[in-house]
Amino acid sequence: MTPMVDAQNVYKSFGALDVLRGVTLSVQPGEVMCLIGPSGSGKSTFLRCINHLEQINAGRLYVDGELVGYVERGNVLHEMSLRKAARQRRDIGMVFQRFNLFPHVTALGNITMAVIHVKKTPKKQATARAAELLDMVGLSHKAHAYPAQMSGGQLQRVAIARALAMDPKLMLFDEPTSALDPELVGEVLEVMKKLADDGMTMIVVTHEMGFAREVADSLVFMDNGVVVEAGDPRTVLTAPQHKRTQEFLAKVV
Repeated sequence: MTPMVDAQNVYKSFGALDVLRGVTLSVQPGEVMCLIGPSGSGKSTFLRCINHLEQINAGRLYVDGELVGYVERGNVLHEMSLRKAARQRRDIGMVFQRFNLFPHVTALGNITMAVIHVKKTPKKQATARAAELLDMVGLSHKAHAYPAQMSGGQLQRVAIARALAMDPKLMLFDEPTSALDPELVGEVLEVMKKLADDGMTMIVVTHEMGFAREVADSLVFMDNGVVVEAGDPRTVLTAPQHKRTQEFLAKVV
């Protein structure tokens, strides 16, 4: 089976700062992988490289068997055109920490905007699909509400519905609950659990160890730009083998 994500020795630097230093991992279709680790370990940068929001400096990144962001000719990578890169990105949904919704547009409008203008879906069809997704995330009653009229948990659920409206093959979550008040975290995690149950391939950068233990198929601990330890979430969380993993979990679990 072709991995949904196949990272091969990926490097990424910002000037003199090496953020990713040879990351190799793979995610199978339908798998939920959680990435954990301290701030600055490269987790979010790796996520952004997967959908080419950041360009890698070395290595290879494939999504569903297709090289991301580049065309390879004779072992040399050539930057893909912006149009082609954007077309690749349509198949990869991403949910950010801070929602990134348009403040002047309703929940329904935020969900339909890209579907209508990027995928050229007829407005009536896009609106019907958006209504279905709002119902799925428990927000049918907020269809015509603006972001300022919603809680953080509701905003994040709208952001998830917006990503799903593009019918992605892969969902990336960059600490989706870190900006939420504690009592709002559960409603977002419930939606993510539902996606996992439906077979969506997901990579989740998170500090929610309970979610990782319950929902993830694999857990990766990153530190200083490398994969330190990876395996079954319950095994890694309860009996980590690497000293650095043990130190980190002792502070957060």
